[in-house]
Amino acid sequence: MVNTKALLEPMGSWSWWRSWILIFVGCSIMGAGFVFFINPYNFVPGGVYGAGIVLHNIFPSIQIGTFGYMFDVPLMITAVLVFGGQFGARTVLAALYTPGFMNILTRLVYPNEEAVHSLDPALLLGGRLDLSGDMLLTCIIGAVVVGVGQGLVVRQQATTGGTDIVGMLLQKFAGIKFSTGILLADGVVVLSGLLVIGFGLGTGDAGQGGWMLTLYSLITIYITSRVVAYMLDGASYDKLLFINSTRQEELRRFIIEDLDRSATYIKAKGMYSGRDNDMIFLVVSRKEVHHVLGKIRDIDPRAFSVVTDAYDTYGEGFKPFPDKGTIHAE
Repeated sequence: MVNTKALLEPMGSWSWWRSWILIFVGCSIMGAGFVFFINPYNFVPGGVYGAGIVLHNIFPSIQIGTFGYMFDVPLMITAVLVFGGQFGARTVLAALYTPGFMNILTRLVYPNEEAVHSLDPALLLGGRLDLSGDMLLTCIIGAVVVGVGQGLVVRQQATTGGTDIVGMLLQKFAGIKFSTGILLADGVVVLSGLLVIGFGLGTGDAGQGGWMLTLYSLITIYITSRVVAYMLDGASYDKLLFINSTRQEELRRFIIEDLDRSATYIKAKGMYSGRDNDMIFLVVSRKEVHHVLGKIRDIDPRAFSVVTDAYDTYGEGFKPFPDKGTIHAE
């Protein structure tokens, strides 16, 4: 018997509503990025919408969002059958909402049916947003907008389906790593864009310099992935220091009393001297690095220290440990 009260209880909290609102806002931002900056210029940034852009060049009467449904719906059905409860309702609704939003927005920003078929940027908003004179700037803007939208969606523990599902399926049945599976799927889409848009396969109309669109597409994919990573993990990486010094007690007092942090001693042995010693393992914020190095120099000018990036740092004084099932950028 279904416990209706248990199902409806989360709806009474602001966090539940906020999460769903952000999913739809993120999907809308992503859809707008495609409509205004990606689709009119035939960039092919992988995924189901990249495949939709390729197919739209062959079948211009079918909108890109519609091709999104043609790919996403079978993929989602397959994923539900294969993964069951692991495939959440948020992803299903996000994947169903985004193509429809793209189709509606496309019809609103182009003047007529012929313009919707051609997706000519000169007709977009009456020519007021025609960026065809600077394709590099256009692909960068599009990548950032799409990345922000995707980042908002993924932060709410959802995805927009597409090649994410392909990656999951390849991981399960072919033993291919998830990230590698997505790379392969996106690579096939970009290659198809090169053949269809760049060389005119299936259309008989190879665009002048169309092969350059593949380079712009790769730039778009890279920037989008970096923006999503920034949205999920932030840009302020911590720094990890390994400090080898004979002035351990003074460094200990500085770290605990002045820096107000803790550190760890790691047993080490000098390769040349053969002497046993304790090496300090310390994590600090990026802003504290120069201060710490300056203090190490003052305490022990002969100290040896290595500084490296700590991509993620969890625990007291840093980020809380992620909840089970949390999505990460990397």
